Amino acid sequence: MNILVVEDEQKVAAFLKNGLEEQGHSVDVAYDGVMGEKLALRKEYHVILLDVILPLANGLDVCRRIRQVKPTVPILMLTALDTTDDKVTGFDAGADDYLVKPFEFKELLARIKALSKRNTTTNNTVEDNTNMLRVGDLQLDLNKKVAIREGAVIQLTAKEFALLEFLMRNKGRVVSRPEIAERVWEVTFDTGTNVVEVYMNILRKKIDKDFSHRLIHTRIGLGYVMQEEA
Repeated sequence: MNILVVEDEQKVAAFLKNGLEEQGHSVDVAYDGVMGEKLALRKEYHVILLDVILPLANGLDVCRRIRQVKPTVPILMLTALDTTDDKVTGFDAGADDYLVKPFEFKELLARIKALSKRNTTTNNTVEDNTNMLRVGDLQLDLNKKVAIREGAVIQLTAKEFALLEFLMRNKGRVVSRPEIAERVWEVTFDTGTNVVEVYMNILRKKIDKDFSHRLIHTRIGLGYVMQEEA
């Protein structure tokens, strides 16, 4: 895989580069946010490892700008900031995963593998209908990682895709905010944060806004449900 490491601590960056290259990956390194953003937008990467606290440009701002141009590239945030609010901020910026320093290298490899699998698309010419979820006129292609509604392809980030997949797999069932947070973000739900609401609003704009009827419905005090009728 082609991996971009954006990390200002040169010892940490060298450790990551050497370790990943020993695993057979091709690794580019940027030591500040500006160069990291330039590389991320100029080249194609399977995964981007992005520190939060960087010189010249904050990692969160860099993540947001990358997302505007490349909505599906997997981004793993690396940071010493470890509170739930810190993680939510990272997810709000568009990160797909969050790894707190210090971490075990084998855990990093596992996270990279999971992100790359999630983002892998199939080149098979034969459509595998068993890898397609459907709710009404909405289809979710688990191979190509895209949503399709009324023939229109809807591009999703990895986290948006995971959220939509969770809702569609539970169609007709009300799922609570804590359940969504724990299953999609793998974090304990904090009532003081609104990450679930933020992502649900983003998803609704993509899935429901320009279509004749809504599929994602709010159940006040309970959570959300995906179904054809309100």
